[in-house]
Amino acid sequence: MEKKILAIACDHGGYELKEAIKAYLDGKNIEYVDFGCSGESVHYPEYAHKACAAIQSGQCYRGILVCGTGVGMSMAANKHKGIRAACCSDTFSARMTRAHNNANVLCLGGRVVGAGLAIDMVELFLNTEFEGGRHQTRIDMIADFEN
Repeated sequence: MEKKILAIACDHGGYELKEAIKAYLDGKNIEYVDFGCSGESVHYPEYAHKACAAIQSGQCYRGILVCGTGVGMSMAANKHKGIRAACCSDTFSARMTRAHNNANVLCLGGRVVGAGLAIDMVELFLNTEFEGGRHQTRIDMIADFEN
């Protein structure tokens, strides 16, 4: 079985939530690479790029990006070919973005959701399988737009 390593990154607005998510991942023995930041004021696109590049290269299989709202990180991440990033603030969306959209990056807002809800969403994001079928046709259409 292929080793699955998660990419995780944040800007200053998402630092505290990223640390809570890392504690959860550590407790579940889920491997990850932390691409930053360390809490200082930074530009979120730089950190989205680092994590997405790791997914594109195959170093990591999925990612979690956290900024103040999750929106900026999702916008930056979705500029990368092959990245399907979804900004979620509820468990239904976190589950369905995997089941129907085969999202490979979950974006969260550190100023929008608390740690408990975020961890529930991370768990759904990591454990929900893509349903394929008619949904694959739609993913293929998105890939065609990218190309």
